[in-house]
Amino acid sequence: MSFSRTQPDPMGESAPFLSLPEETAVREEPQGEEEGQVEEPASRVSNRRAALTVVVLCYINLLNYMDRFTVAGVLPEIENFFNIGDSNSGLLQTVFICSYMVLAPIFGYLGDRYNRKLIMSVGIFFWSVVTLCSSFIPKEHFWLLLLTRGLVGVGEASYSTIAPTIIADLYIADRRSRMLSVFYFAIPVGSGLGYIVGSNVERSTGDWHFLLTLSLSQVTPALGLLAVVALLLVVKEPLRGAVESRPEQSLVRTSWLSDIRELSKNRSFLLSSFGFTAVAFVTGSLALWAPLFLYRARVVQGEQPPCLPKQSCGSQESLIFGIITCVTGLLGVGSGVEISRRLRPSNPRSDPLVCAFGLLVSSPFLYLAIVTAQASMPATYVFIFLGETFLSLNWAIVADILLYVVVPTRRSTAEAFQIALSHLLGDAGSPYLIGVVSDAIRSRSPDSFLWEFRSLQFSLLLCSFVGVVGGGFFLATALFIEKDRLRAQNYAPSDNERIVVPKRGRSTKVPVSSVLI
Repeated sequence: MSFSRTQPDPMGESAPFLSLPEETAVREEPQGEEEGQVEEPASRVSNRRAALTVVVLCYINLLNYMDRFTVAGVLPEIENFFNIGDSNSGLLQTVFICSYMVLAPIFGYLGDRYNRKLIMSVGIFFWSVVTLCSSFIPKEHFWLLLLTRGLVGVGEASYSTIAPTIIADLYIADRRSRMLSVFYFAIPVGSGLGYIVGSNVERSTGDWHFLLTLSLSQVTPALGLLAVVALLLVVKEPLRGAVESRPEQSLVRTSWLSDIRELSKNRSFLLSSFGFTAVAFVTGSLALWAPLFLYRARVVQGEQPPCLPKQSCGSQESLIFGIITCVTGLLGVGSGVEISRRLRPSNPRSDPLVCAFGLLVSSPFLYLAIVTAQASMPATYVFIFLGETFLSLNWAIVADILLYVVVPTRRSTAEAFQIALSHLLGDAGSPYLIGVVSDAIRSRSPDSFLWEFRSLQFSLLLCSFVGVVGGGFFLATALFIEKDRLRAQNYAPSDNERIVVPKRGRSTKVPVSSVLI
């Protein structure tokens, strides 16, 4: 019989930030007491509040991605305003992603141990303040823009590592997959709205700096404050892993080093994370460079004059690319979840196979979109539409894979590890890498706008190659997914595994065997 004691709702609305680790464990409840009382959900969160929680988390996710890609929507204007090249433009996204990547493991550690709602609230409030400050930067201080974009990563790291684990503690099986698909709709839709807002405001005012002042100093902080209020008033912290518990199952808190050691042995988790890294590389590159690439293609075709210094570029590519991103995100994420759900009863490996299919099919379409841009813009838009639709198949599925191959007490750490890995090898460096390759090709070529277009075109071809590699990682994931899922479902700590047990208000690490009687 394991050492345990029944607690009142420790992680409810009144849960302290420094809640004790054992309070998050799933414990056996006494049977037969208080007969006739309406049974409370295992998560201690009502169905109505659980649905409202998902709505709030989706709203914040939408706001985050909309703000993140507003800058990409006016990248030609930013290059002209600060008089910078492609490599410095790529740094705008790289600095943000690097900050996000470094901070994710810290928030993952905190999210597995303390009150997740309060952690997210503090992070989003900080993000709103930094976003406000970034709207008052003069053109002589480009480094300040880089600094503020890096600090924005604090808020996003605090949110992205934790929000999916809350959804996982509210729903299971197909309902969890559907709710995750709703949550991840916000990524492509929010990104697309960022392009659309950036393009429309810049075209209306002719000033990208006014766009940042308007959207960052007025709209975003207000929406961020609304998100904090909604988190505090609507979201209720669910018990970790309670919805997945069985009568004989008890979850205990292990040390961080034990968590990392076990995650490093989880082949499905590692391989799917490498596959998702390829997705991050491709989406990060396209997110920053696609509007500028399409603008240069239109100039090369003679459909639009080049953008002169101190002049509005008046490009429609950000608007069109934003609409495509929104539509393909809705189609891709929804289709991926539904296809996987229908295949799952007959093929338990359907999740990684659908992800592999999406990447392997999207790669040739993206290649065709890049090579046909100089000849036909309509064909380019069609290929981008198809490529992004198939690329979006895996967003919610990858998150679902992580949640069912990792035990509940390690999920925030696993989310943080996956975020750090995917950004370190993915979109942290891909925008800058594309810019560096583009500048290197252009420096050895004739000084003409045609070669500005071709240098960026050649560098973007890397995306197709990386997509194929990512598809291979997902195919490898399919070899281990069943075994790792069963291991997570039947998890029990070994006798010599060190767990965290409270000792006079503080925690200490002891072997499991020492608390067994």
